[in-house]
Amino acid sequence: MIFIDGVGIGEKDADKNPFVKFGFKTFENFFGAIPHKNNSILKNHPYYLFPVDPVMGVEGLPQSGTGQVSIFCGINAQKFVGKHFGPFPYSTTIPIIEKQNILKHFKKNGKKVFFANAYPQIFFDYLNSGKKRLSVTSLSCRLSDIRLNNATDVREGRALTAEMTNSRWNKKLKYNLKVISPKTAARRLLRITSRNDFTLYEFFLTDHLGHGRIQDEFDDIYKNLDEFLFTILSEIDLENLTLIICSDHGNFEDISVKKHTTNPALTITTGKYAKQLFENISNLSDIKPSIVKYCK
Repeated sequence: MIFIDGVGIGEKDADKNPFVKFGFKTFENFFGAIPHKNNSILKNHPYYLFPVDPVMGVEGLPQSGTGQVSIFCGINAQKFVGKHFGPFPYSTTIPIIEKQNILKHFKKNGKKVFFANAYPQIFFDYLNSGKKRLSVTSLSCRLSDIRLNNATDVREGRALTAEMTNSRWNKKLKYNLKVISPKTAARRLLRITSRNDFTLYEFFLTDHLGHGRIQDEFDDIYKNLDEFLFTILSEIDLENLTLIICSDHGNFEDISVKKHTTNPALTITTGKYAKQLFENISNLSDIKPSIVKYCK
């Protein structure tokens, strides 16, 4: 499972949608087109691209906190909370995360579970300070006794930084990690996946770009993500593995605004149970139960 923060299916408008403006070979090679709101379902068996509802009957702009609880816990968190909320999970959803997150589900059922992201030392210092505001994914790990990876795991090829190539850790956090290509990062994730029953990787820089941040890095991030996903889809074991690439809300697909959108969230499935996931997922809360049903 690859979770990409803040990517929806937007308009066929190059002034708004970077996928339309710049192209994206992952879409073009596997689906023959760039998805947009008037062409939002693309099928090329065993590859499926389709829209997923992030609004879920609740007024307002979808947010990461409630959206990610809906994805990883299989409930309509927006309706449960009574509003869209983020970026961190709403306080009353934390007991739900503790009991129902997808990582805990597989772990409780005796499966090998791995969260492939690594965290820098500044994050562990934050935890040690007693502060507790965490994203849904990191909180899910903490509440499920799943170890969080660190820089040593990245150096030894056991994990990935959230930006894949390690270059931002070196530049922003003064690490001295080997810079790897997006293709190498993708192959590392595929190796990790082959050793586990359920693997999750999270990429969030798309949401930062959608909010108008780190614009000087736009080209590199965009090209890296495309190469990473293209390699994953090209080299995954389609007979034995199932992949879902999903998002929590729209944002990056409309850079004419610096806030989230109500556009449908982008979702891609491929592999053994790709068609079943495609047929059973229509909103964010369908993702966990569909994975659990078919990917046992």
